[in-house]
Amino acid sequence: MILDDAKILIGDDSILARKQIKDMISKFGSPIFLEASNGQDCIDIYKKEQPTLVFLDIVMPVKDGNAAIQEIIDFDKNASIVVVSSVGTRSQLRSAIEAGAKDFIQKPLKGVDIQHIITSRFERS
Repeated sequence: MILDDAKILIGDDSILARKQIKDMISKFGSPIFLEASNGQDCIDIYKKEQPTLVFLDIVMPVKDGNAAIQEIIDFDKNASIVVVSSVGTRSQLRSAIEAGAKDFIQKPLKGVDIQHIITSRFERS
C-alpha cells in the first residue's frame, strides 16, 4: 500500500505529541490522519474507520493504551499498532506486545524511528 492511500490513527492525550507524529509522517507522504486523545476514543475511531496503522500511547485517560490495544485486536486481529510511549517499563511494554502491538517507539521521538515504521509498511509512491 502507498502511504498517500493510508489512514493513520494517532492516539495520544498530548496534542503536541500527535502533531509531532503527524509532522514526521508527513515528510514521507500525505495519508489521512485520525486523532484520539484517550484510549476509548481510539477504540471507537478504529472500529468506525479501520485505519491502516495506529500509533498509540500507553498512558492515556479513560482507557490506557494497553486496554485499547486489547479491544482493537479483539475487533481486528490484523490491526497494525505501534506503541509510542515514554513509559519504558518492561511490564507495560510486554503487556502491549502480548496484547497485539506490532512495534514500539520510545519518546522522545526520533525521525529515524518513524521513518523505519513508515518505510517498512508502505511502498514509495
